[in-house]
Amino acid sequence: MLFSSTLLYHCAINFIDRIRPLVIKRVINLCKKVLGKTRKSTSNQPSFAQPNILARDQHPVSRKHISQNALKVLYRLNKGGFDAYLVGGGVRDILLGLTPKDFDIATNATPEQIKALFRNCRLIGRRFRLAHIIFGREIIEVATFRGHHDSDNAQQSNQKISKQSEDGMLLRDNIYGSIEEDAERRDFTINALYYSAKDFKVYDFANGVADVYAKQIRLIGDPETRYREDPVRMLRAIRFATKLDMSIHQDTKAPIKSLAPLMANIPPARLFEEFLKLFMSGKASENFHLLREYRLFQYFFPAVELQLEQQTQPYLADFIHLALKNTDLRILHEQRVTPAFLFAAMLWYPLQAQIQAAHSAEKLSPQDAFFSALSVIMSEQQQSIAIPKRFQAVMKDIWILQDKLSRRDGKRAFKTLEHPKFRAGYDFLLLRAEIETSKRDNTANTELQALATWWGEFQDSDSETQQRLVKSVVSSKNGPRRSTRKRRKPRIKNTSNNA
Repeated sequence: MLFSSTLLYHCAINFIDRIRPLVIKRVINLCKKVLGKTRKSTSNQPSFAQPNILARDQHPVSRKHISQNALKVLYRLNKGGFDAYLVGGGVRDILLGLTPKDFDIATNATPEQIKALFRNCRLIGRRFRLAHIIFGREIIEVATFRGHHDSDNAQQSNQKISKQSEDGMLLRDNIYGSIEEDAERRDFTINALYYSAKDFKVYDFANGVADVYAKQIRLIGDPETRYREDPVRMLRAIRFATKLDMSIHQDTKAPIKSLAPLMANIPPARLFEEFLKLFMSGKASENFHLLREYRLFQYFFPAVELQLEQQTQPYLADFIHLALKNTDLRILHEQRVTPAFLFAAMLWYPLQAQIQAAHSAEKLSPQDAFFSALSVIMSEQQQSIAIPKRFQAVMKDIWILQDKLSRRDGKRAFKTLEHPKFRAGYDFLLLRAEIETSKRDNTANTELQALATWWGEFQDSDSETQQRLVKSVVSSKNGPRRSTRKRRKPRIKNTSNNA
């Protein structure tokens, strides 16, 4: 009897030891589940599993607002057995009463399956695998639903399709998932909106419709984590705020200044594309001020930001502001603009400082000092923004023309007028004259203003008046121009009587 009791006691102890870890684990999981539910109930983050669905009579999105080519893509994907939605900016802009410029589509079809459906499809990208459906000049971008990195599908798939840097930036991200996961992976709530051409409903996964009408830019998820995944999201927050006349939510803008150094990891080629979006869309002046406010401008133009901070160039800030303002006005009036002009304006005074340094240090001629400074400035700038060579050539022409425009004697004025980039160089001179002859400046450069006025009259005059204007130009050199042509020595006739 005693033996049986002892055996039963030991069995009970062993049983308890075995189930103890399971009990503890279940208790921990239960606590996590309860606490998780509590957090979700008190969090401002939406539930992506249960989107707000707006029926056709509850929203203004209509097929008449959507490109016919985008509708063709939606219909063919649906006919092929796939889910497909107009997503992001296209839906957002229609809700705001704007005309969308781009029509992006999200689907559960993989890039390879999309390519099989469309002969006019081209797959692009390594970081994000995308399909471009080409209809002449219009390109419809189609993306497969993104999934989470820690999901079961991601762990089972090849790890080469996803890669992050030490700072948390996504280097490759070709993990596919469901529409709910795709919505959660989008950057801002106003972009997590999906329109279906099958049932004409809008699926709002992140309370984006409310933010659209409240006019606020809000990141989905933890802002610091999202910025680390892709630092360009900081630029996108600014661009959307100015483009849509919205404010950036406090939680979204709070970490930007502290995380600004992450911009140093962005490739120069990508920063060139972001420069075009920020400065060539009609909101350049507003974006410039916000970029400086959030300490992001220095990653576009480090030499310019340094001079702005040190205030070593009295005209620089006003000159940049005027160039940006004029560019915005030209875009507003649908006039032609080129990024080369803005690049030339941004770097003009840093170039002048470099020319003076080269001339003082190496005693170079003005021409040699210019080309030496040009090489230094452009080499440094290329490390931040990869400016294509076609724009570099226009920048150099604009800068060289500033010297040519000051030389008007003889036939020089007529040759300068025939220069292919004369108009850009002349417009640049007008900006310089307006800033450098400012009433606030006690040492007003009246000669520069007179030069701009002279060229304005010269280019609009007939040939007779042009000849008169050229003759009126007083040469800066003292005395008559001396000829550099060598005189020939008189020939000496050979008078010898050699046979």
